[in-house]
Amino acid sequence: MTSILTNSGAMVALQTLSAVNTNLTDAQNEISTGKRVGAASDNAAVWAISKTMESDIAGFEAISESLHVGEATVAVASAGAEQIVEKLTEIKELIVSAQSENVDHAKIQNDIAKKSDQVASIIAAAQFNGANLLMDTIDGTATSLSVLASLDRVGATGVPTSTPITINALDFVTNIDLGADLTVITDSADAASALTEIEAFLSTAINGAAALGADSARLKDQGEFVSKLTDSMKMGVSSMTDTDMEEASARLKALQTQQQLAVQSLSIANGAPEALMQLFR
Repeated sequence: MTSILTNSGAMVALQTLSAVNTNLTDAQNEISTGKRVGAASDNAAVWAISKTMESDIAGFEAISESLHVGEATVAVASAGAEQIVEKLTEIKELIVSAQSENVDHAKIQNDIAKKSDQVASIIAAAQFNGANLLMDTIDGTATSLSVLASLDRVGATGVPTSTPITINALDFVTNIDLGADLTVITDSADAASALTEIEAFLSTAINGAAALGADSARLKDQGEFVSKLTDSMKMGVSSMTDTDMEEASARLKALQTQQQLAVQSLSIANGAPEALMQLFR
């Protein structure tokens, strides 16, 4: 039955065209913004997850910067400790040479004193951004460096907890005080005593340098892990929210074709009542 009051064909065609236009607008927005889920209204669950992950990504990027600063601080202290080991080795050579009776002990002691001063200078200078891991800088106790290494979240809505890496200071000022604790050499007997003392200092310096080297390696490894973790999280967020451009392009072409067909269908439906005029001629 054809009615001049209700054009059901036009109504169906109009509804189809409206739906196609809505989908076409969505496809165009996805392509122009590059985001399949750009707002909570697009997909509330995915949007919430992606925003939580994005906040964690921002946190890990800050952690990465913290690790870089910590690694640089430890690297400076490690270089200083290794240099101190070299200077103590040179002092040990001088002390060994002073074991003989027919040497100038005064000149040897003078060389030892200069190298001792150099060790003290290295200890004082081995600081980065105000942190010196070779000396105590706060009320007579060895300091430590705490570097934020990770944020651990339990569950999607859990509160993240921070995990630091603590680097203990070596306090070389107290433990390697050559000026106060190393015997002044005036003869071969003093040299024998000094040899035992320098061995203890050398052992302390070597152990300290090794500890700093291990700490530096740990910070470097953690930095690499955080960098890879951040990249993985970014790829995860991208897979959830970014537009698949190949799929969106194909869908856009299909919707444009559907739009043209819907317009044509609506035009045909609107022209149907005109055929009724033929019945009254």
